[in-house]
Amino acid sequence: MIPRILIVNDRSGPRSKSLASWLRKRGAIVRSVPLAAIGFDTQAPAGLAIPAFGGALPHAVLVRSIEGGSFEAVTRRLGVLHAFAKLGVPVWNSAQAIERCVDKSMTTFLLKNAGLPTPKTFAVEGLAAAQMVAERELPNGPLVLKPLFGAQGRGIKLIRELSDLPASEEVGDVFYLQHYVPRPGPPFRDFRVFVCGGESVAMMSRRGGDWITNVNRGATPEPFAGSDEAELTDLAVAATAAVGADFAGVDVMRAADGQLTVLEVNSMPAWSGLQSVVSVDIADAIAAALLKFLADCAEHMATPRPYRFAAPANS
Repeated sequence: MIPRILIVNDRSGPRSKSLASWLRKRGAIVRSVPLAAIGFDTQAPAGLAIPAFGGALPHAVLVRSIEGGSFEAVTRRLGVLHAFAKLGVPVWNSAQAIERCVDKSMTTFLLKNAGLPTPKTFAVEGLAAAQMVAERELPNGPLVLKPLFGAQGRGIKLIRELSDLPASEEVGDVFYLQHYVPRPGPPFRDFRVFVCGGESVAMMSRRGGDWITNVNRGATPEPFAGSDEAELTDLAVAATAAVGADFAGVDVMRAADGQLTVLEVNSMPAWSGLQSVVSVDIADAIAAALLKFLADCAEHMATPRPYRFAAPANS
């Protein structure tokens, strides 16, 4: 069987092109389409109108990006991914995993539920509820306000007193608040671990003068150097499993007290900064893991079925 891989991609950049190239080098037929271009069609054989492979179902779908839009548009696009899974087509990452990671409150709920270290977190609606949380928690230290839906460090604000809380309309009336975790700095450091197929593929440290250490905010990616690689790997793999993702970029920091803490799990991670400081080709690692998964499935059943890595039991 020559695998047909559909890459869902609304922004075709160098990394996405590299991913498609590696899949082809490894023998797959690859097509890239925006998720918005795939329609529900009850007249189509599988109920989906797919502008690739002559309308045939792919053997797997790989999600690189989903363009923003109205609530209705995003819901429909995620519905397409759910439909692929219902049809038995593996989706990396699944709609459920993407939904879990996009919603930071669900991510932290799942991390905590899996017994993994993550900052104390509160997500409430309305300024009055946020003020109640802040009034109770600020005596223990500053809080970090993050957009519930957001990435790359945008919209993050340090809350030191009640007056620092923004108006409800600035945050969609949802306040996602975490305890600020002290750490050495400046310079400040944290780690990005790229997990794929249940294994750590690559990791780096990020160094910046600001406590928000995203590369797009000026932090510098650096090769990982340290004796805690195994500890970081175990934590990142467990965090990826906790949200049900097949691949993810996991952000981890070491607090001033030495405790490793998971900050975020990204189900549609970028890896330009990471790729610049590691020798492994991350796109090839993803391609290899996906095709191995399909080959393993083919040994056990005629039609591949989705699977997820099980999160470790709570200790």
